[in-house]
Parts: sequence; structure tokens; C-alpha cells
Amino acid sequence: MDTDIIKHKIHHNSIRIITTTRWIIFSILSGLIMGTIGLLFYHSIAFVTILRENNPLFLALLPFGAVIILLMYRLFHYNEDGGTNLVLSAIQSDKHIPGRMSVLIFLATIISHLAGASVGREGASLQIGGSLGGYLGKILHLDEREKKTMIMCGMSAAFSALFGTPMTAAIFSMEVVSVGIMHYQALVPCVIASYIATGLASHFGAVPIHYTIDNIPEFDLVGGIYTGVFAIAFGIVSMLFCVCMRQMEHISRLVLKNQYARAFIGGCVLLAATIISGGQMYNGSGIHTIASCLVGEHYRLAFLWKILFTSVSIACGYKGGEIIPSLSIGASFGSLLATLCGLDPALAASVGMGSVFCGVTNCPISSLLLCFELFGMEAAPYFIISISLSYVVSGYYSLYRSQKIVYSKFQSNFIDKKAD
Repeated sequence: MDTDIIKHKIHHNSIRIITTTRWIIFSILSGLIMGTIGLLFYHSIAFVTILRENNPLFLALLPFGAVIILLMYRLFHYNEDGGTNLVLSAIQSDKHIPGRMSVLIFLATIISHLAGASVGREGASLQIGGSLGGYLGKILHLDEREKKTMIMCGMSAAFSALFGTPMTAAIFSMEVVSVGIMHYQALVPCVIASYIATGLASHFGAVPIHYTIDNIPEFDLVGGIYTGVFAIAFGIVSMLFCVCMRQMEHISRLVLKNQYARAFIGGCVLLAATIISGGQMYNGSGIHTIASCLVGEHYRLAFLWKILFTSVSIACGYKGGEIIPSLSIGASFGSLLATLCGLDPALAASVGMGSVFCGVTNCPISSLLLCFELFGMEAAPYFIISISLSYVVSGYYSLYRSQKIVYSKFQSNFIDKKAD
């Protein structure tokens, strides 16, 4: 009997070693591929963004860019674009992600940034990484469960290559799928792929984003109270952003049933809003707004403008993502609250970024890691309190309709519902 037990343990340990070794190899391969593609994507977005910012006449493309994207999708016979929702659905079920999705979202996001749509790039990287991860799993003849792990691995690697936050990228792809549980079987592949992709991309010129907060007061009772009050406001703004995104898409489809008319008129609205707002501050991802808020510059209604620009951009058919726009909204709203209360706007802006990101994605661990990677650990008490409260206050709203709420945020209950 003892011999049989020993043999059984040796057998199972051998299987674990073989399985782990396979996934280390797969994750290295994924990291190298996604890192290379992420690097190309990074430089492409940077090039067209600089081109538009230096030549404002490119904004004249706003009424036509979304139309061009629609025609391109039709040319590839891919008329029903689920975006990040499709990637999340593929992990939750056996839904297929077409390989051509990665090519389409790559080109469409470049067109969107060239025209000046208010979209990010990390959301697109999740779609590119998920699509290519699924395709790589198919080439490697992985079974359905392993393909889902490979999709998460691809998402992590592409996100990490583009944003330079490997810890956040590794956890986010596991956390965003189902609120209340995490897919820990993907932990090792996602971590390895993320760090390899980041290392490759940064070696070839993709600069990781990092900010410095100069004045971080020692955390005390007063600071905790302010943080808690601000966190409630951040959670409410998170809900506002999600509702505006959803309602803008719904209303535009109801009023303008023809998708080409919707794309053209939506682009005209964006162009008019750009002229009214007085510049390109709300076009593109919003990374410049973040940098400005973190050095103390203040824009009173910037968060509302960004919500409007991003909602219209996505509703009329522009592609990209909502992650950096959500960070921009959090930074500008945090800066506004701090200015009204006579506090340091840089700290409030950084806390707002993590809190709004958490509120719209329902990913508190990823949000906390994001703050640590962007700002360091010195303001950790402010981050963790605000993110925790924003997570609860924002309820079950989400930017991703396919996100599944497995366990309640308020009780230890299994609810298994789609996000609002």
C-alpha cells in the first residue's frame, strides 16, 4: 500500500511538473509575440497622436473616421463587433474569437486616434491580446479550458506591453472576467507573459508610465475622512460614466438606426464639441490631462467633458478602449474635489484614478496594483481605502456588459448575474 501511495504521488507530481513546464513555455511564447505586437501598436498610436496634435486639420476626419471603420469591418465580413465583451464571453463560455478581430481592432484604433476620437488604447490591447491568445491556443491544439487560459495570458501580455504595468496586467485579465472569483490557474502564465512583454517592449522604446507625487501627507484620521468622502464621490462618478456610455449607445441606435448615419453624425458632434471646448484636450486617450492634474493644474468640468467625448466616440463606432479615459476622468474629478476643499490636487488626482478605474471595472486588486505601479507605495493607505469604498459604492455597474457578477459585493451570496 505504501508503495502504491508513493507511486501515485510521484505520478501526480510528474503531471504537475509537465503541466507547469508546458505553460511556462506557452507563456514565454505569448509574451514574445504579444510584446512585439504591443510594441508596434504603441509606436503606431504614438505616431498618429503626435501627427494629429501637431496638425489640428486631422480633426476634420472626425465625421468620416467611424464610417471608414465600419466599411473596413464590413470588408472583413465582421459586422457584429463585441469588442472586449466578446473576449470576456469567450473566457466564460466556448464562444469563438475570430483571428481577424486583432487586425481590425489594431487598424481601427489607429484610425480613431488619428481622427481624434476620445478612446484609449489598453482596451484595444485586451482585444488584440485575447484574439491572438485564442488563435495561438488553436495553433497549439489546446483544449477549451486551456484556450481560455491562453486568452487571459494574451490579454495580460498585450496590456502590459502597451502600458508598462506587468503586475496590474497579470491580475486584471483574471479578475475582470468574473467579479467575486479569480481564475488562479492562469496566474503563472499571465505573470510570466506580462513581464516578458513589458521587458521586450520597454527595451525597444515603449516607455512605461510612472508618476511622482511630491507631497504625500502622513495618513491620519482627517486624511481618512476626506479619503472616504472622496471615495463615495468617485464611486458615483464611476456609475455616471457607465450609465452615460450605455445610454449614449442605446439612444444613438434608437434615433439613428442607420449605422453609417450614426457614425457620421456622431463624428460631427465630436468635431463641434472639440471646437466648443477650445482645443484637443478631450480628444485622444486623455493622458495629457492626467499629467496636468498630477502637477496641480485644474480643469473644473474636465471630467464631464471627457465622459461626453468618450460616450459619443464609442457610440458612433470609434474603437479603442475606456481604460485611460476612465483614469483621466478620475484624475480631473479628484483634482476638482481637492481644489474645492483646499487639499493637494496631485494626491487626490492619483486616488481618483485608481478609484474610478475600480468603479468602472469592478477590479479592486488590479486597481490597487495599478496605483502602486504608477505612483509607488507611499500613498498606499489612501489608495486602499478609496478603492475599497468605490468598489462598493459603484454597485454592479460596469463598462463591460459581459462581465459576470458571481458573488455579491455586499453579502456572502452567490448571485451569478451580468453587470448592469
